[in-house]
Amino acid sequence: MTTTIPLIRNSAINDGIRHHHGQSSSSSSSSPPTDADEATRRTATSAIESPSPRPDASPSSSPPTPSSSSTGVGPVPLAVARRLLPSILLALGLAIFVNSFFLSRTPFDERSSCEYGSGGALLSLSLGMSDGEISFLREVGLLADRDDAAAGGEAGGGASSYRGGCWTTSLVDSIAVIVVDALRFDFARDRLPLSVGTRLFRPPPRRDVSTRGGEGGGVSSGTSMLLRFVADPPTVTMQRLKGLTTGGLPTFADITGSFGGASVEEDSWVEQLRDVPWGRRRGGSSRRRTRPRARVSVGEGSSGKDDRPLIAFVGDDTWVDLFPTHFDDCHPFPSFNTRDLDTVDDGCIHHLPRLLDGLVGMRPGDDGGGGERGGGVVGGGGNSTRSSFELIVAHFLGVDHVGHTYGPNNPHMDRKLHQMDLVLSDLLGRIDDALPESCVVALILGDHGMTEDGNHGGGTSDEVNAGLFAHFSPGCEKNSGRTGGGSTTTRGEELGAHAARVFDSIHQIDLVPTISILMGLPIPYANIGGLVPDLLPPPRNVVRGRRRSSSSTSYVATALALNAAQVWRYLYTYSRTSRGLPAYRMSELREMLDSASLVYRDAISQSRKHNGNENGHANGEEDAFDSTAYRQACALFKIFLAESTDLGKQVWTQFNEGGMRFGIGIMVVAWIMAIPLGKRIIRHEFCSSQHFSRLELLATIIFMTFYCGVLTFGNSYIEHEREIVTFFLSVLCLVVFRRWYFASPVGPKSTMCSIYLPFVVVLCSRTNDIIFTGHGLDPAIRLHAAHHPIVFLSSLLALAVLRIRWLGSLPKTTERSGITRIPLSNSIDIIAILCIACSWWDKRSLDHSRTGFVTARFALVAVFWGIVHSIFCLLNQWRSSSRQGQKNTIGENHVEQGQLALFRAMLFLVIVTGPSMASTAVFITIQCAALKRMMESRANEVAAPTLAAIWRLAIRHAFFASNHHCSFNRLHFSAAFVATNKFQFFIAGSSLFMNTFGYEMLGSSVVLLYSQSRHNGSRNNSADVWEWFIYFQWTEMLASCLSVSMMKRHLMVWAIFAPRFMFAAVFTAVGFPLWVLNHLAYHR
Repeated sequence: MTTTIPLIRNSAINDGIRHHHGQSSSSSSSSPPTDADEATRRTATSAIESPSPRPDASPSSSPPTPSSSSTGVGPVPLAVARRLLPSILLALGLAIFVNSFFLSRTPFDERSSCEYGSGGALLSLSLGMSDGEISFLREVGLLADRDDAAAGGEAGGGASSYRGGCWTTSLVDSIAVIVVDALRFDFARDRLPLSVGTRLFRPPPRRDVSTRGGEGGGVSSGTSMLLRFVADPPTVTMQRLKGLTTGGLPTFADITGSFGGASVEEDSWVEQLRDVPWGRRRGGSSRRRTRPRARVSVGEGSSGKDDRPLIAFVGDDTWVDLFPTHFDDCHPFPSFNTRDLDTVDDGCIHHLPRLLDGLVGMRPGDDGGGGERGGGVVGGGGNSTRSSFELIVAHFLGVDHVGHTYGPNNPHMDRKLHQMDLVLSDLLGRIDDALPESCVVALILGDHGMTEDGNHGGGTSDEVNAGLFAHFSPGCEKNSGRTGGGSTTTRGEELGAHAARVFDSIHQIDLVPTISILMGLPIPYANIGGLVPDLLPPPRNVVRGRRRSSSSTSYVATALALNAAQVWRYLYTYSRTSRGLPAYRMSELREMLDSASLVYRDAISQSRKHNGNENGHANGEEDAFDSTAYRQACALFKIFLAESTDLGKQVWTQFNEGGMRFGIGIMVVAWIMAIPLGKRIIRHEFCSSQHFSRLELLATIIFMTFYCGVLTFGNSYIEHEREIVTFFLSVLCLVVFRRWYFASPVGPKSTMCSIYLPFVVVLCSRTNDIIFTGHGLDPAIRLHAAHHPIVFLSSLLALAVLRIRWLGSLPKTTERSGITRIPLSNSIDIIAILCIACSWWDKRSLDHSRTGFVTARFALVAVFWGIVHSIFCLLNQWRSSSRQGQKNTIGENHVEQGQLALFRAMLFLVIVTGPSMASTAVFITIQCAALKRMMESRANEVAAPTLAAIWRLAIRHAFFASNHHCSFNRLHFSAAFVATNKFQFFIAGSSLFMNTFGYEMLGSSVVLLYSQSRHNGSRNNSADVWEWFIYFQWTEMLASCLSVSMMKRHLMVWAIFAPRFMFAAVFTAVGFPLWVLNHLAYHR
């Protein structure tokens, strides 16, 4: 007959029994309890834990208690509410804290204006410049915000001699922005020899046009530059594209938008390019477009009504999510399937030649108009309408997907980078063939880098250091009237090494004002990036009567002045309308801006004096616009912009500090209320037990205090959390092993074997750490031993043996309980394991047509059917127990079926993680069996806090051993595509979530199942293990909240502390349903 336990227990009396047992054990070495003691214990326990009177008992023998009532409303609901109150308070406090901590910055609806006089008004408002100074800048062509007709008449040569713009004159005819996703800086520098290498490291060509890098020989080629392009975490594509187009720093909370549906609401250069009329930037009409244009897709042509060039896009569909109505010629491709290495790239390669041929300045007759004045065939289909493009955006994804699937040091990466090298070489060659009088620019950039295992999302050096390669057509410098010297010599040396370093540091948001100035657009309103002077080609000659300015220095100084004025306007407006920025920092920035403005205005004054002299020589006039004062102004403006960016990084996100404190206060109350009642036993055992037992408790207290509390406050501790967990787990188990080894007398063989159970736990964790790697990576990667067929097939065989031997059959009482056995119960899991083996065998093949999807789907179906089968059996057993008067009990039958259900859920994790998980699953299963025996041991009892600590560390070790970490760059996105190559949000999201947090969920379920069951009629102190287990997790959650609240201004808050907090929150959240279920089950 199966023995079961009631879940309702009298904790005070049970504590008394355990107290008595503790005294007897302390007085008689470590000998097992006698038969008389055990009989006494069972008698007392049965008397105490009788759940209810027998049905045949007389009314007089069991009078109703005063708290009972016929309506069923009594102390039971109150008891349930009391036990659930701590979890409710913790959930409430956590929700309040999250909502207060992850407040995104306030988005502004304002847009920078391209109206006449807008640039001068901005300089006057932010820098205090006079009307005379602004008029002078317009006269010499440094400001372009005046009436086009007046400008053309004043030039004397007609409108054609005047190159328009919103704030400054545009410098280029068209731009090609080529995003190579995850193009790390070393990839661009070392692994693209045909495209980047030949233009950087060959001797310069013998020609008049100076170069920063050239192809060599006598062939005319443009100028090139390679820069280290620093991203801001989180290094996720959606956030990086927002920063690259708006100039802002997307907040950490925006990371949820990476899965689609998050459009750009603020001002951006893409929106400005769509809305600012072409004529306004070319000396024509200034009327601003008020409605978005219809998108041109495949098979459609331009209507010809808009006399202006178009905007084209091809590649990653993330751009369409961000800008759904902004592109005229649009060809998006799905981007989520990281195992699809070629679809997006092949689409880009197909459309890119046509789009490049249509760039303004590539063919004779390209004057920027639509219709049939040159350019590419829109849509490339049956409609032969030809249009010109002012901007094309192409986003390649293959490098990123190869990194996620195979890593950066794999032959697949070599092949993909070679393909990119050929494509980019052809693209740059086409740019070199642009018309001599045109200036066409190609910007080849990476949105982020990747780690050595191919992931990204965090803030490590490999992730934030992307590459930016800029290439200008030969006409960009030929038309400037210059004969040497590069684009600009403004490097900040006049103010020392600090200013020079500011010029060398290129952040991704710095590209936003640079593109705006290149195209003659107003800088987006919410931009905090600083202009990159090295990326500005020399300005074209601008002649206004007797006055001219063809100096790069004066143009760069004016552009930087406009950039600084725009940033100050935004920061000042943000501080006044949303939330005050630190007053002392704003005061410092104001002083910097005033200093730069004073030097700039002094330079303008010198230029006005030289231009006022009609007998001045040309060289003297040129020197007036290239004075040291202009260079000093450039350096001061760059320092101001760098400091403004730093301010934005430090205080960009609003924090509701009152809400954060309130949430933490509620969680502290819940944490105090949840302290396990077993603390009295701990105090008794610590004072009265043997030395080794006290050592176990002391080690538990020290280790768990450090791990759950101190660790969350140190970024170095968080980065090395895996090693810390492994060390703590090993030490605790070895301390228990030492006590058992020296304290246990010689006895039966089974008892002697049980002494080594803690050592088994340590051995499994260390073996898993050292030998098995490659979790979450494609089976075709042959760098990992766990991906070899011998290893993963033998591991799957071991899982099948464990399934048959350990969970092979249901207890005999199952049939007597009236439960109908479902046929082929064992076969379900064997079929699933065989299908997993076949799927991995196919995926490991070099033949990419063998995807293994079919067998993977069969495995998933078998696993889910097995889980449903186990749940069905559990429900039937629960009903049968209730009919037999054993309500609210967990017996061996329930444990058996619970183990079977969790084993099948583990098979699902094996499927979505890859071949390495098979070996890890074997060791985790052995660890669970060893820990179960340790909980059931009565001869060598372990204190509940120590057992809970070992369970907590073992489960967290499983998380780290499967190649996870508390960082978004370790997410296994490939889990979404184990059985399909199409992205389906629910299936992909569920697979990724289970891949990441599945072992936390399964491990918590195992602890709850084992701690609430009995073995041989007694649970010992295992019932308290669950309470301590949850309490440790709550302590970690509370400490994480405290750490991020204290470190919210820390440099690494968004790279390390915030991800660690989010993972701790999810770890806690997955335990909430089990906590609630446990307490509800007590009082059914």
